[in-house]
This record gives sequence, C-alpha cells and structure tokens, in this order.
Amino acid sequence: MATTLRPRPAALNLTPSAEARIADLMTKAPAGAVGVKLSTPRRGCSGLAYSVDYVTEAKPFDERIDTPGGTLFVDGGSILYLVGSTMTWVEDDFTAGFVFDNPNAKGSCGCGESFTV
Repeated sequence: MATTLRPRPAALNLTPSAEARIADLMTKAPAGAVGVKLSTPRRGCSGLAYSVDYVTEAKPFDERIDTPGGTLFVDGGSILYLVGSTMTWVEDDFTAGFVFDNPNAKGSCGCGESFTV
C-alpha cells in the first residue's frame, strides 16, 4: 500500500500585503539579490528582534517561501521562534513595517521592536 504524504504546512504565513511588499522590495533589489530573508537576531530590550534584509544566496538550512513577486527566506536558526506566525505589512500615516503575529512570543518590549520566547 502506497503512503500518501500530505503537504508540509508553511513555517510562516504571509498575508497578501506582506507578499505585495516582498514584490515591491524585489523590484528595488540590488544586483545579485535572490530574495529577502527574515531572521531573529539577538537585540532589543526583550532579547530577539525581527530583521528583513536582501540576500544574495540561500543557506542550506533556510526555509524558502516562494511568493508571486519574489522569494522570502527564513533563517534556519530562527525558524523555531517563528513557526505558526503570520507576517503582514502595515502602513499608515506615521509608520510602515512588517508586523508579526507570533504565537511563540511570550512577551515583547513596550515599543514592539523585540520579543522573547
């Protein structure tokens, strides 16, 4: 009897506004960029922060999420902190940026720039 594998769920869910912003970033990408990468470097008053940067190569353990306008890579060392999260792009009169609904975060700083797990 053959075993049917079900598709693996995405490590990170992207809203249409996040996908549109990735597409916009890729139209302005520097030469050699293959996508943008989300990572969670240690910084801020709560310990970890979200960082999105252009990348010129995929690392072997990065999670790859293909979107209609470009590729989002998720840092392999950060994926455990992000599983089940939703990434959206929010823009208003005063600020613009990616916003994360992260079920793994146990707390965040007052300004929302960093989080703890």
